[in-house]
Amino acid sequence: MDRLAALSARLHAVWPMLDERTRRLTAANEARAWGHGGISVVSRACGMSRRVIRHGLQDLLDGDALPPGRVRRGGGGRKRLTTTDRPLGRALDTLLVDATLGDPQSPLRWTCKSTRALAAALSARQHPVSHTTVGRLLRERGYSLQGNRKTEEGRDHPDRDAQFRHINAAVTRGLRAGLPVISVDTKKKELLGNFANPGQQWWPAKLPRPVATHDFPTPAVPRAYPYGIYDIGRNTGFVNLGTDHDTGAFAVASIRGWWQHEGRHLYPHATQILITADAGGSNGWRLRLWKVELQRLANETNLAIAVHHFPPGTSKWNKVEHRLFAFISSNWRGEPLCDYETVVHLMARTTTAKGLTVTCRLDRRRYATGRTVTKAEMAQVTLHPQRFHGEWNDVIRPRAQQVTT
Repeated sequence: MDRLAALSARLHAVWPMLDERTRRLTAANEARAWGHGGISVVSRACGMSRRVIRHGLQDLLDGDALPPGRVRRGGGGRKRLTTTDRPLGRALDTLLVDATLGDPQSPLRWTCKSTRALAAALSARQHPVSHTTVGRLLRERGYSLQGNRKTEEGRDHPDRDAQFRHINAAVTRGLRAGLPVISVDTKKKELLGNFANPGQQWWPAKLPRPVATHDFPTPAVPRAYPYGIYDIGRNTGFVNLGTDHDTGAFAVASIRGWWQHEGRHLYPHATQILITADAGGSNGWRLRLWKVELQRLANETNLAIAVHHFPPGTSKWNKVEHRLFAFISSNWRGEPLCDYETVVHLMARTTTAKGLTVTCRLDRRRYATGRTVTKAEMAQVTLHPQRFHGEWNDVIRPRAQQVTT
């Protein structure tokens, strides 16, 4: 083996274990030991440039007076783009502001604001930059990858907070009096079949559960309509799983099912049921069918039914959403809802560390849509609006007996 091959083998044996500084000094020391032409020989042996080796020789002459932890003198290396191209930062800020404010002339207004898209837009504006550098600049400016946050629910009603206080006071009084206080709503309808369900489960590695590629609903795909009743005082949930339509009749039938299955046994001395509900949907305050069916329920149970609706655009504040539905969705995450029985079992198995239990039953009855409630039917409803926002807060009393509240 000639001297050049031996030198190359010796350097490559230790090269991966050295940092930039020690490589430079090692190559310089070998060049000095080689003698005349050593810089060129060592450059061919290890691939380091002649200029760097000369800098290493100078470091050896100067005693390598670098501070601990440094591999090169301060100011060494390529300058940052923000130094050589000072307008780059302002150009990036302009792109982001234009896209945020919705400037239709912004190149990013109608595209995904990825680092590659930003880099391409900056390069088109005479600021050549890589997408990795754009990512670093974004982090330095306080940006991060974020998704949408569901907080905007429409225009706030002027009495929004006052209605919240009114509901809270009514619920507090009801709980202290030992009355059944329930929060009701219909959960998002679910498609049944071997479709992907958001979330993840633990499975053997590289063996995910296969599901259908597309979940475009057709009339032939069955739907499930979960109507939830959450007992605020007892931290229990009751879900009536409908198979037909989500109507006012279905909503009240679900409450009736809860009362017959659980409520009348838990509250044998109750004179009133207090319900908190959303402003819209099958239990909305404008829905006549909802009120007519509640009157039927009041007559059957001989109970007054007090209903307090949340203001429009505040449905997520209803306790059934985050005390019941949220845990049901967490319990079946990543599980395809193949049939009604699967949905019933998954809902009934929902529990929490704070003791939530859920009862679920399947309701295969038909609920006609498009039913018109006549004025004569509405005249039979003993509706007593309260003084504060009577359209949201009312009491329906049984016609057989006027119950005092």
